[in-house]
Amino acid sequence: MSDIAHYFKPVDLVSISNDSVFEGGMLGENIIAFTNENDFPELTADIAIIGVCEDRRSRKNIGSARTPDEVRKHLYKLYTGGLEPKILDLGNIEAGFEIEDTYYALANSIEVLIKKNIIPVIIGGSQDLTYAQFRGYEKLEQTINIATVDAEFDLGDPEGNLNNKSFLGKIILHQPNYLFNYSNIGYQTYLVSPSSINMMNKLYFDSYRLGQIRDNIQESEPIIRHADMLSFDFSAIKHSDAPANEVPQPNGFYSEEACQMMRYAGMNDKLTSLGLYEINPSYDERGKTSHLAAQMIWCFVDGFYNRKKDYPTRTSPDYTRFHVFLQENKYEINFYKSNKSDRWWMEVPYPSHEKLKFERHTLVPCSYKDYETACKDEIPDR
Repeated sequence: MSDIAHYFKPVDLVSISNDSVFEGGMLGENIIAFTNENDFPELTADIAIIGVCEDRRSRKNIGSARTPDEVRKHLYKLYTGGLEPKILDLGNIEAGFEIEDTYYALANSIEVLIKKNIIPVIIGGSQDLTYAQFRGYEKLEQTINIATVDAEFDLGDPEGNLNNKSFLGKIILHQPNYLFNYSNIGYQTYLVSPSSINMMNKLYFDSYRLGQIRDNIQESEPIIRHADMLSFDFSAIKHSDAPANEVPQPNGFYSEEACQMMRYAGMNDKLTSLGLYEINPSYDERGKTSHLAAQMIWCFVDGFYNRKKDYPTRTSPDYTRFHVFLQENKYEINFYKSNKSDRWWMEVPYPSHEKLKFERHTLVPCSYKDYETACKDEIPDR
């Protein structure tokens, strides 16, 4: 039995299936689940679902701890779409005696799964669990990039207690520090204080307003492609599409855009964990938000099995390389375009004594728009 098995409570398939049988071709027929009838599975798969029934550090959204099984009720009944996915469902991490017990169980589980090349898909729970998701990388001896889809920055008070509105501040201050870059997708300016925006700018973190991304959802792809882990706050989706939150937002992403971003996440060769947070079944309407979460996970799985494995190397013939000289040859940027997927990267120069340390970050995902910007003698923001 796996050394993380004791963290998990088995899935109640009778409750999830509503005492019915899953039809052939449904995910429920393909997922290998830890149930009362089946032992904890061998950790050999591509993706592992983890439910986390924890919301004690939630501000204004208590109730999200009941989410995992609500999402499963819809997820298990979706058809595979012709795929043959290798997915485990490890069950639920119940709220520990102390909240740190829950964080430790999640972090340790993520660490074990990543080492086995299995991507954990976490169904929360409140978004402070992102801090535990981050701690799962602590012993992997690499700096990582984090992306969140969130209407706010969640910096909070660094001196205060960790909660779902302060986890990013805790991540930034965490020692040892192994955060390389942070990107926020979809923040809404009227929900974010000017001091938080200044802090993001001072830290050279990337933040993209809701309107920027909604204007062209494809611009979210390079941002997500740069991330090792992704955290999705469901309050970033507009209330009409995802009502399951105590503090609903009239503006936000549409459900189709959320699903598109999940597919981008699945296709990201670099991404090794995904967390979905802040769904509160108490405020859901006929299971609409839980059903959306299930479809988003389906889109992630679909993206995963369409990965191109086309991260560029400087000598590969599968890429077209472009040299762009800026400001009268003062700067040079090398762009790489994959002939397999038409995706773009650009090479970021580092001081020679730092380049080895940050080797995995010297090629930054970008878009054709960045290449066009450079061709106009302007340095791309990215």
